[in-house]
Amino acid sequence: QYLPFSLRSSGINAEYGIYDEDFALNKHTEEHTWQQSPIPLVFTGDTGRVVVKFGEAGGVRPGYSVIAVNQQPVNGLAGPNDRTIMDIIADPEAYPLSLTFGRGKVGANEKLMLASTFHSLYAISAKISPIEESSGIRQLDTEEFSLHCFQTITGVKFFVIVDHKQMACEPLLHRIYELYTDYVLKNPFYLIDMPIRCELFDTNLKG
Repeated sequence: QYLPFSLRSSGINAEYGIYDEDFALNKHTEEHTWQQSPIPLVFTGDTGRVVVKFGEAGGVRPGYSVIAVNQQPVNGLAGPNDRTIMDIIADPEAYPLSLTFGRGKVGANEKLMLASTFHSLYAISAKISPIEESSGIRQLDTEEFSLHCFQTITGVKFFVIVDHKQMACEPLLHRIYELYTDYVLKNPFYLIDMPIRCELFDTNLKG
């Protein structure tokens, strides 16, 4: 089950997430070996890591990133032997080549982009909804995951991304909200709309 949790503000810094946590339990990886070039996948390095942009190979789909080259773990765009991963993939002399793929850890810039995108979609959905005074997106289902959102009366949005098998997310979101009010808002050192750095909040959230 994949359960990232995000908390974001609708105040001055509405485009920024102020807290996120990844509780992923299943770190699925896929390893494939190609005997010769070219690989039937198109890659991009725009996000600071090598990610599949187009194509599929077995269980590897767009969005998967390269996490190991020839069983050697890699970080970002750099590969083994002081070469970039993209250079190795493009070099016919590097084959046979084994690549391990995984979802990888979402970077800070990607989280900001996703939070901003969701905030915009939430606002648009509330305006175009045929229901008067619509509360916006509460649940969004895709082939890969479900997104559940809860917005407080002050405009703070809590949302979780879960596996389809995960049920009853509303009590979870309300529980997170209770922890937020108890350990964040009552913290005299916390400034509204700023990233949350609260040990008691982290401990109780993971408890």
